Order: sequence, then C-alpha cells, then structure tokens
Amino acid sequence: MMDKKPINARTLTNKEYFYGHKACGGCGESLAVRLAMKILGERTFASLPAGCMSAVSFIYPQMAFRNNAIITPFASTGAVASGVAAGLKALGIKDAYSIGFAGDGGTADIGLQSLSGAIDRNDKVIYICNDNEAYMNTGIQKSGLTPYGSKTTTSPAGENIPGAQNMKKNMFEIVAAHDIAYAATASIGYPEDFMRKVEKAKEVEGTSYIHILAPCPTGWGHATNITISLAKEAVDCGLWYLAEYENGEFKLNKNPKEFTPIESYLKKQGRFKHLGEEDIKVIEKHRDYKWEKMRKNWV
Repeated sequence: MMDKKPINARTLTNKEYFYGHKACGGCGESLAVRLAMKILGERTFASLPAGCMSAVSFIYPQMAFRNNAIITPFASTGAVASGVAAGLKALGIKDAYSIGFAGDGGTADIGLQSLSGAIDRNDKVIYICNDNEAYMNTGIQKSGLTPYGSKTTTSPAGENIPGAQNMKKNMFEIVAAHDIAYAATASIGYPEDFMRKVEKAKEVEGTSYIHILAPCPTGWGHATNITISLAKEAVDCGLWYLAEYENGEFKLNKNPKEFTPIESYLKKQGRFKHLGEEDIKVIEKHRDYKWEKMRKNWV
C-alpha cells in the first residue's frame, strides 16, 4: 500500500517514468501520462493505441516510457490491457499494474466496445482517457467527444454550420452505467485532484476509469503556455466537471457557486473564434441544463 500522505509537489516522487517524448509544446496529454506514471511507478504495463502518445513515445532509440509499454490496435486498448492483466495474474504477479492510455476517439468511438468488455468482466485494469476533444494525431478530425461549435477538418465552420453540431458524448456516465467499480473525471488544470484519483484507482480490485481533459495547443489553437490555466478554466466556467462514481453513486468533487465567463474560455482558442453570440448562448444553455441535473441527482 502507498503512503497516504496528500499528493502534492512535496510528496511526489522525483523519478520520471515518461520523459523524452516528441509531443508538441504545451501538450496536455503528455503531462497527464507523466503524472499518472509518477503515481503508478515502474511496475506498470502500459497499453496505448494508435494516437498522439504512441506516435511521440515509441521513436527508437529514444523511447519515452521507462517501464513496459506496447502499442495496440486502435480499437483494442481495453482488450490488450485486459490481456496484460490476465498474464500478470497467471504469473502470480501482484505488485504490478495494467493501464490503458487512449485518446477520446480511441475511447468513446473506436475503442468503446473493448473498454465495455473489460468493465463487464471487471478485469483489474486502470483505463485513462486523455480527452483532447478530437482525433489530433491524424489531422484534427471530429470525435464523439468534440464539443459543440468546434472547428475541425471534418466539422468546418461556415455561415450555416457553427462547426461541430453535437454536444460531447457523456462518456463518464456511459462508463458508470456499467456499474464500474470506480470512475472519475479530472483536468490537468487540477493536477492534485487527478493524481489523487489515480492513486485511488490503483487500489481498486477490478476495472477503474479516469477521464481527463487535456488541452491540445495544435488542435485547439491556443498558446502553448496557457495549457494548464485553460484546463483549469474549463472546469471553472462549467464546461468540464470534476466528479467520481463509486458504490453506485455519483459525487461532485467541485461545485462552483458561480461560473467564470464561458466566452473568455472559448475565445482563447482558435477552434471557437468564429462563434457568435447565439452560438455561445447555446453552449451556455446546455452547460446550465447539465449542471442542474448533476446538482439535483449527484451527491
């Protein structure tokens, strides 16, 4: 068992298990992986599908992972992580973790079926969805987790269409609907909350899932030096939330009395600069509707 001191800059290990990658400057995903690996440590077997993190991490001879890691087929992160967990069990290895790191497309779209299967079997797997809200590695295409109004290469913005026309898929709630042992949302703007949840997930005897918002300067069109503050602002303006699901109940970890302005968050990003006042009202209305439901039905 890990020391239960609060996770912060003073208690976090100085050891690095993920470094030397080739990700873009200001990459939110790479930070999420780095922090998770600091919690899980060397005895961790990582499975990553085709995507940004596998593309920037497995460039011989400068491999970014200092533990065992494998690239999986795009649709198979959950299945491969389950296979690794089965292998560890068969070998009698108990002091190790099997983790899957996948993006939003590799989780909510292409990889949903293998993730669902892993949860259904309750395999001892930690699954982290690094959500940068589009298929960034292949050219910034829309995914099921691309928010309304986003301009991508497959949801262009014009006079008649505001970019992406659907709201984000409720992936956290879809996972919770499996009655999973533990699920949580996080943001790299609140790193201590994220690391606390990874620490919690590693103790679960079964499947655990963490969905972390991880801004992408390239795809979002924002300055590289505001990645962390932007991820925090996403939570503070109510367009993302920090929550957990366990023992059949949802719990909000942060319930702001007032939200910061949505427009301030959106206008820092090139993918939203085309939005007009009416489009912003649509986003605000959906935010208020979702928060009304969460505050009414969640602890």
